[in-house]
Amino acid sequence: MLSDDAKARTWTFLSNHAHVLVCLARDPDTRLRDVAEQVGITERAVFKIVGELEESGVITRRREGRRNHYEIDRTRRLRHPLERDRRVGNLLELLVDPT
Repeated sequence: MLSDDAKARTWTFLSNHAHVLVCLARDPDTRLRDVAEQVGITERAVFKIVGELEESGVITRRREGRRNHYEIDRTRRLRHPLERDRRVGNLLELLVDPT
């Protein structure tokens, strides 16, 4: 049987999409390999999530030399009906230290 501490680590309030977005907001020039490590998912999963975020217009990827730079459209509305009155920027304000 799992301890209370172990049970608390089996789920989180945020999705992997939100975790990836937070990583990109904290470091727009980060490597997706590093994002995968921070989030605790595979690099392949991060590539898929970044593609979905890009397709939905939440992020824009720009090539700079050998690296990518990610820009977040903080004015995009969150997608779920319960959160639709909030924007991506509102979420990031709660989760990312101001720079």
